[in-house]
Amino acid sequence: MFEINYELEDINTKTFYGVQNQNFNLIKSSFPTLKITGRDNFIFAMGNRETLDLFKQKLDDITAYISKHNSIEIKQLESVLKLKDDSEKQLVFDQDIIVKGVNGKAIKAKTTNLKKLVKVSEKKDMVFAIGPAGTGKTYTSVALAVRALRDKEVKRIILTRPAVEAGESLGFLPGDLKEKLDPYLQPLYDALRDMIPHEKLEGYMEKKVIEVAPLAFMRGRTLDEAFVILDEAQNTTHSQMKMFLTRMGMNAKFIITGDPSQIDLPPKQQSGLKESMSILKDINEIGFVYLTEEDVVRHPVVKKIIVAYNNSEKK
Repeated sequence: MFEINYELEDINTKTFYGVQNQNFNLIKSSFPTLKITGRDNFIFAMGNRETLDLFKQKLDDITAYISKHNSIEIKQLESVLKLKDDSEKQLVFDQDIIVKGVNGKAIKAKTTNLKKLVKVSEKKDMVFAIGPAGTGKTYTSVALAVRALRDKEVKRIILTRPAVEAGESLGFLPGDLKEKLDPYLQPLYDALRDMIPHEKLEGYMEKKVIEVAPLAFMRGRTLDEAFVILDEAQNTTHSQMKMFLTRMGMNAKFIITGDPSQIDLPPKQQSGLKESMSILKDINEIGFVYLTEEDVVRHPVVKKIIVAYNNSEKK
């Protein structure tokens, strides 16, 4: 009879053990001939040497997965436990990663509905991603666009938003047109900077491989072989939304994101997003993905704020 004492280093032990020890119980059931116990960040096991060696290898794989993803669900744990070789390991470890960002940062879909957005966008060329602030719909969409450009599925990326005057008049803001419009487009720039190194991004933008522009700049264009994202679409008018949707050219991908509860248009102005959701709902070639407060990937208090406002508005 042999034994090992394994230390869980540099990972969250709660993530390793899982809710109500679900992860740890699955690990133990996968090695029925071993006597396995856990205490804080130490795992103890007794049994024959060959099985112990395999057990240690699996613990290495599990902790490596957690280090890379900062989480591990039961299905993912099952996949890691079934790994047979390094090629399988690569597939399992990277299955949720959309693209590798700056400094090797793994950009991935973090919630069930964001994963659905990824899958739907792979099957349909036009997708509406509808949900509240902080659900990662824009960030995930930009990651999908960067991946498509990297894999040469498209030749360019176009990111656009309607420049709605949210309490400020553009005419009274300082600077030229670009300086006035850039604040509206800043979230899109932020996402790109996370995913593409600075010099490479500057080169792409200079060559118009990546373009960030207000929605008005889309008029009259045909967008072929492009991955196009319309962000904050709830602030489009009827004519703006119709104009944008009909810009779609051959071999193009469109993702439209928006939050119907955050409309900044004048009170009597109908949202082009809400209208299009009704008009286009029966077109099979168009996908709709709905996100909720459960998909919020910002600070945990954001989820509670959204719920509180939703409850207040219902009253």
